[in-house]
Amino acid sequence: MTTNIANFNDTATGWHRAFYAFLAEKEQRSGSKRTVEGYSRMLQDFFGRSGKQPDNVTSQDIFVYAHSPGLSGKQPSAITIGARIACISSFFRFLIRMDIVQSNPCDKLQRPRTSPSTPRGLSGDQVHQLLKVVPDSPLGLRDRAIILTLVMTGRRRAEVIGMKAGNLILDSDRAYYTYRGKGGKQGHRELPQPALNAMRASLAAFGKDLSTMPPEESLWPSLSHRSKGITSGTFYGNLQRYFKKAGITPSGVHIFRHTAAKLRRDAGETVEDVSRFLAHSRLAVTTVYLRRLEGEQDKSWAKVAEAIGV
Repeated sequence: MTTNIANFNDTATGWHRAFYAFLAEKEQRSGSKRTVEGYSRMLQDFFGRSGKQPDNVTSQDIFVYAHSPGLSGKQPSAITIGARIACISSFFRFLIRMDIVQSNPCDKLQRPRTSPSTPRGLSGDQVHQLLKVVPDSPLGLRDRAIILTLVMTGRRRAEVIGMKAGNLILDSDRAYYTYRGKGGKQGHRELPQPALNAMRASLAAFGKDLSTMPPEESLWPSLSHRSKGITSGTFYGNLQRYFKKAGITPSGVHIFRHTAAKLRRDAGETVEDVSRFLAHSRLAVTTVYLRRLEGEQDKSWAKVAEAIGV
């Protein structure tokens, strides 16, 4: 590291070790390397700018950092400000638990109010149209298999992109997959047949077969690194081109998790069914998720319109 955190080892309390211990715990609890990388960047940025060690940080230091422009020179959004404060606050809560510091300077700061964007899911027709524009080349067949796996399983991007041959268990004409979800939760589910068929077609286009692949080999080959597979960024870039070609508003990969929930709900599954499918920790999470996705139904507007003669 090139920031002030690199000098934590020079102190008696070992800030450097505390920093890495915090990140190690964060990765273990979240199960996401992207989350850890994001926290690491923000902490390095903050301590690099402030030039202070944790026991000298003030609320004002954090306030100035949270509201300061980024590399682009633009003022940070409310979401960015909240994320910066949350990151630093999480680090100080860790230091308090480790009996390294006594207080959290973030406690004196007010978090900005944010209005979460309304999630949306694709309709069945839109998914069909999207798949139609994906080419029949080996790379296209691979991307098609990834899209179908995302839609059919409802798993998160990292959980699908990170799939390896060893995550699949073949049982006659069926297959099951294992995954490590958010918070490190382990899962074991049946892989829906359309996703399995698309996966086999994709691998065949690269001269591969599930039954003979090494356990550590990616299920999503790339031309340059076939064993390591496609990167998340490459798939995202391909997906944006498919959206544009299909006439669908571009979106992130997470839209497929929304789509999976929406289509299952539309198919008649209960909230409890969808909750189990998404592996949500609490039913309340799924209820809010679906409410935001579907919108609140107004069952009385027709009566009101009749009463006022419109």
